[in-house]
Amino acid sequence: MSNRLQTEDSPYLQQHKDNPVDWWPWCDEAFVKAEAENKAIFISIGYSSCHWCHVMEKNVFEDEECAQILNEDFICIKVDREERPDIDKYYQEVHLLLNRRAGGWPTSIFCTPQNKPFFAGTYIPPESNSGSIEGMGFKELTRLIANKTKEIDAKLFENADEIEGFLNHIEHPKEATVLKEDFYKNLLLQAKNNYDTRNGGFSDKPKFPQSSTLLALMVIDRLYNDASAKAMVTNTLEHMSKGGMYDLVDGGFCRYSVDERWLVPHFEKMLYDNALLCGVYTEAYLSYEDEKYLRIAREIADFWYNFMSEDDLFYSASDADSDDAEGTYFVYSYEEVYTVLAEHGYEDAKAMCEQMSVTHHGNFETKNIIRFEGEMPQWFDEVRVLLQKIRQNRSYPFIDKKVQTSWSAMMINSLFKLGAVDNNYKDKAIKSLDKLLETMFLDGVLYHTTLIHKTPKVEAFLEDYAFLSQALLTAFKYTQNELYLINAQRFANKALEEFYDKGLWNFSNGEFAVKAEITDSTYTSSVSIMIDTLMRLGTILEDEKYTHFAFKTMEYNSYELGRRPIYYPYMLIQALRYVKGDRIVKSQEHNLTNNALALSKLKYPFIELKKSEDQDFMVCGQMSCFAHTSNINEIENIIKNSF
Repeated sequence: MSNRLQTEDSPYLQQHKDNPVDWWPWCDEAFVKAEAENKAIFISIGYSSCHWCHVMEKNVFEDEECAQILNEDFICIKVDREERPDIDKYYQEVHLLLNRRAGGWPTSIFCTPQNKPFFAGTYIPPESNSGSIEGMGFKELTRLIANKTKEIDAKLFENADEIEGFLNHIEHPKEATVLKEDFYKNLLLQAKNNYDTRNGGFSDKPKFPQSSTLLALMVIDRLYNDASAKAMVTNTLEHMSKGGMYDLVDGGFCRYSVDERWLVPHFEKMLYDNALLCGVYTEAYLSYEDEKYLRIAREIADFWYNFMSEDDLFYSASDADSDDAEGTYFVYSYEEVYTVLAEHGYEDAKAMCEQMSVTHHGNFETKNIIRFEGEMPQWFDEVRVLLQKIRQNRSYPFIDKKVQTSWSAMMINSLFKLGAVDNNYKDKAIKSLDKLLETMFLDGVLYHTTLIHKTPKVEAFLEDYAFLSQALLTAFKYTQNELYLINAQRFANKALEEFYDKGLWNFSNGEFAVKAEITDSTYTSSVSIMIDTLMRLGTILEDEKYTHFAFKTMEYNSYELGRRPIYYPYMLIQALRYVKGDRIVKSQEHNLTNNALALSKLKYPFIELKKSEDQDFMVCGQMSCFAHTSNINEIENIIKNSF
């Protein structure tokens, strides 16, 4: 018999509708019932493509004994963190406060009947002494909490009150400091300290792509010709795409690598990672003109269109698991690869397997992840098709068909950049942007998420306004369609009205007024994207009020930005933009659109395009124009000499 989740739209909640646990969705009724019956509250937060969320479901939420304890003594609430990122961010703060370390998913929160949290964990196994960080197994823990709640244990409730006090306290920066160009030197130093010189990336393991750090290093290289920044970028991009975390067969990046070599991933693919990395590889191609980077950017975009889209809208994620095991869709036995090569007439099938890292013993749980340690051979284009055909006989991982405004806008933003190289992607970006607005901006209200072909219900958060505004401005840059500029201004104004307060930004208002993160963690901080948007609006519209709000935000965070820019790389880019200043290239519309690639390859990283009546190219700053030229190849030197 299904529980209360059966009527929910969220694919993640639907995954739990047949658990024996009597789940509630997030709703007032659940909290009223908890207080009326003096029952502790258990809040479980996850997402549909999360491997460890599936493990906890199988081991705990489908276990009859665990379910009985929960049903008798708790009100249990399931939350999709992608549907309600405001709730998730609040409880990630709880986890950080209680455990002095970042959380993750699944997130397991226990609260008093008055919904005051007192315990936070991640994956908790059913039995004690089975290796959990928290030590106590789920059954023992829930029985203990249930008893203390029934006894109205004074210490438990005192701790909950104390925690609530900490959570409600807003810590403002101690001081502001002048925004300095030299901040980039600290970022370089800190990046070098974290950098893996052998495998690329900025950690040992697990390894995440850290797109914002790579973008910041590219900006530093373009501004200061820094060989070390370039080396960190190119080495990382090279190693990330060898195969493993990057799927050489279908395309697209998995969320992260569990090893230091980028070989063994958790196999889920998230829209936000692929959107940002499509942009990173496009920028790398524009900066360094290496065709490998362009190939990866195209493959990412093509993967999302071929596997993860419908009616010009993008799905949010695909799962790591299929057929109840992780990675089964993605990996190969030696026999099946060798056999298909031999059957198609490849006489050197054994050597080809070796080049693809395919062996009898395997590189992942006796199976093989396709990977090239050296250059990818030309024959792989043909072999990739054969490997795809092998996969066609397998169960494809579960796809979460939620459409999310923020993540979709990230991909659209990257597609417009890629469209400067290949006009096909520009056409796709226009269709996807128009469809996203048609779907998520209804009757003057912007929404955060909806299941595809359903009416959205969850209203937008700061990240939706930020990333959508950024995508609209990039759309304006490459199309000169002023409707995109008008909408970008509209959404930026609304974001300022709803979420801004004297340099501080909230992620959400209403039920959960959650402070917005300024660190670039899972993906780029929405605060930094808002700074980017406001700076660009100030330049394009010649309206200093937008630049003022961007400056006040950076000033508010300037002390930490100057000391530890490695945590805020995208904000560091905006600080450099503020100090150095934008440049605007003006000309007739056909000049700008027909020369999009050449203009995108200009070395200076802070350039906007704006149509005018000028037959030549006019190069301007924010308050004046420097020079004009009929030769596009002279623009580089004009900008260089304008400083």
